[in-house]
Amino acid sequence: MYVLIGGVGRMGSDLAKTLIHMGHTIAAVDTDAVACQYAREKIGVMAFEGSAVNTTVLLEAGIRKANAVIATLQEDALNLALVTLCKHYGVPQIIVRMSDRDFAEPYQLAGATHIISTTELAINRVINAIEYPQVDAMMHFEQGQIEVLKLSIPQNCSIVGRSVAEIAQDYRFPAGTLIIGYQAHPQENLNIPNGSTILESGSTILAVTKPELVRQLIDFMGLCSP
Repeated sequence: MYVLIGGVGRMGSDLAKTLIHMGHTIAAVDTDAVACQYAREKIGVMAFEGSAVNTTVLLEAGIRKANAVIATLQEDALNLALVTLCKHYGVPQIIVRMSDRDFAEPYQLAGATHIISTTELAINRVINAIEYPQVDAMMHFEQGQIEVLKLSIPQNCSIVGRSVAEIAQDYRFPAGTLIIGYQAHPQENLNIPNGSTILESGSTILAVTKPELVRQLIDFMGLCSP
């Protein structure tokens, strides 16, 4: 994919590094000459010095052929302008970093396909770490209606040595919860388990559940706070 990044600050640079490693072609636009030089020499992207909301610069950077644009400029107002221009040029995927929640609806109206609130993500991570220290990671979907949890299975966990089907049939297992991923060891790939998959000590699972059932799932597994 040809991906254009508006703004190569810390987030934009990290995104560029990751996307290049994944095999994508990356172009970046930034008003900072030093940032552009770093992006060219250290990351290996095509960096264009200038405003990411300047149509001349965007055309030079290849916005007409971009499969996706990521707006990571310092201000929401600038990101909104970039989203609007991307929509005008027919960019299929328009991803924007949002700082101020008040911009959520304007971003949607302007044509953003994905809105990422970095502040909300950080707050949620901190709250989850305090509320559920047993959970390795947690992601929210559909405005928090669904939770996907990453859980490590210690030796004393109640589900060690049991199959996925056996666990699902246990009356104490939260109804509607599903085990959707299983990693036997850190060095192995994450797989989709079936009913006969036996959960081992030291493995990791991904489970999808409702927010109100998270505590019940943790209690069922017998996980104690660190």
